[in-house]
Amino acid sequence: MSTSTEVTRDKGFFGHPRGLANLFGVEMWERFSFYGMQAILIFYLYYSTMQGGLALEKATATSIVGAYGGLVYLSTIVGSWIADRVIGSERVLFYSAVLIMFGHISLAVLPGFVGVGVGLGAIALGSGGLKANATSLVGSLYSEHDDRRDGGFTIFYMGINIGALVGPLLTGLAQEELGFHYGFGLAAIGMAVGLIQYTLGRKNLGENANVVPNPLPDEKRPMVGGAAAAGVAAILVLVLAGVITAANLSDVTVVVVLIASIGYFAVILSSKGISSVERKRVFAFIPMFIASFAFFSLFQQQFTVVPIYFAERVDRVMFGWEVPEAWMNAINPIFIILLAAVFAAMWTKLGSRQPSTPIKFALGTGTMGLAFLLFLPMAGGVGNSTPFLALVGILLAFTVAELMLSPVGLSLSTKLAPQRFRTQMVALNFLSIALGTAMAGSLAQYYSVDNEAAYFGTVGGVAVLLGLLIAAVSPFIRKLMSGVR
Repeated sequence: MSTSTEVTRDKGFFGHPRGLANLFGVEMWERFSFYGMQAILIFYLYYSTMQGGLALEKATATSIVGAYGGLVYLSTIVGSWIADRVIGSERVLFYSAVLIMFGHISLAVLPGFVGVGVGLGAIALGSGGLKANATSLVGSLYSEHDDRRDGGFTIFYMGINIGALVGPLLTGLAQEELGFHYGFGLAAIGMAVGLIQYTLGRKNLGENANVVPNPLPDEKRPMVGGAAAAGVAAILVLVLAGVITAANLSDVTVVVVLIASIGYFAVILSSKGISSVERKRVFAFIPMFIASFAFFSLFQQQFTVVPIYFAERVDRVMFGWEVPEAWMNAINPIFIILLAAVFAAMWTKLGSRQPSTPIKFALGTGTMGLAFLLFLPMAGGVGNSTPFLALVGILLAFTVAELMLSPVGLSLSTKLAPQRFRTQMVALNFLSIALGTAMAGSLAQYYSVDNEAAYFGTVGGVAVLLGLLIAAVSPFIRKLMSGVR
């Protein structure tokens, strides 16, 4: 990856390039709006109309939430492709932020399912474009062998979680006191603040921020535009024909993301524009992709199964006051903020002695499985009998697993990326998250209070076994990585 000498030597932001501060800020405000909205979304979908909701069945609501989350990460393909082939990462990030703000405004002012359709569609597309390109731009601030890279991504990840903490607290409070649409409006304001901040600091991102590494020839642009229009038309036809419904939306998304992932790997691996070393590194990413998918299939149940569990099974009364349901989504970000700097310092301190990336992935996936197994002692309880602090402890295990895998995955995708597919490799990482997020919506239909032991035991056990398998084959994966740790 080509990176300007001026940027790589810059240590103006806590020992890291100043551009990291700008990307930290815009991602923080985008996550404020994203998680603030998502914290109240599932309740908006299944609450009764008397409570201000849309009165959907819980299984349908979790399907929509899972599919929406999956589509956010699926749309990273669009954002990264436009960056790599049309206008560059920095411009895509800017226009994506504008689209996200429009989506939140739509949820705030448009009624019912119209607001849900328009708002979630715009946010999904915009968030995909912003996420892939913000991550790619962070990677461009460091050379391939810069030991600050994992630490920088962890700092960036802390910015994500500051927004993820404050967003649910404020939108949840606004929803309880004023109503759902005020919560959605607050998310729109947060994104507007982030857009302004980002605009003021765009100059700090370096000379490569708008490089288009693989420009699309002008004569092919009409064909691409026509294919995109045909794809949108096909989706509309399937929706109108009843093939795609709200109830099966997460299942459909899983299939679409799986096909897209296989196709993307095939395109990159078959390209004549990558070297043999780059091709081996892409092969090394395949088991990491699978581990990431499994991890996020469990982790993203924070927005499907866990909120329902929190509302129906957890004693939320603390010192005579009942904790708002939406505030559950602030617990994980609190732990991220407390622990992200610890992990960043640990990786930096260990330097070349830190665990290899495959081992980090194995630890993350296995720990995530153990977190689900921690639900088992409370399984079969009656009503809101699970102690609040027990769920807090489980979400602490979620956080430790997340810090082992998620920011490291962002870093890995930039390190293993072929030069001509720089941003699109980041999109592949997000496709693993898309697949896991959509699967989190599909798995939720199998959860109920009556089968908690079977549910938590099965999904947790599978993740633990996969973590052990990744650890066992890690020497082979490292060989394929060709010197990248």
